[in-house]
Amino acid sequence: MAWVVYILKCGDDSFYTGITNDLDARVKAHSEGCGAKYTKGRGPFEIAYVEECDDRSHASAREFAIKKLSRAQKQKLLSVFP
Repeated sequence: MAWVVYILKCGDDSFYTGITNDLDARVKAHSEGCGAKYTKGRGPFEIAYVEECDDRSHASAREFAIKKLSRAQKQKLLSVFP
C-alpha cells in the first residue's frame, strides 16, 4: 500500500493528522489507545481526509504542511474530500 496522509476527526471535534502505509491498522491502533498520544481518549474517530503520496518523505512533508493550517483551512480541505 502507498503512503497516505490522513486526518481523523476525533470524538471531541478536534482533528489529528498523521501518516501511514496501512490506514486500517493505524485507525485501529488509535481506536485501541495504542496510536499517537494525542488521540488517546479522544475517540471515536472518523476518517475525515486521506491523500495518497509517492513515498514516506512526501507524506511527511505533506503532514507537516497540513499541521500548519488553521482549523478553518483544514475544514476547507476536508470539504473537498468525498
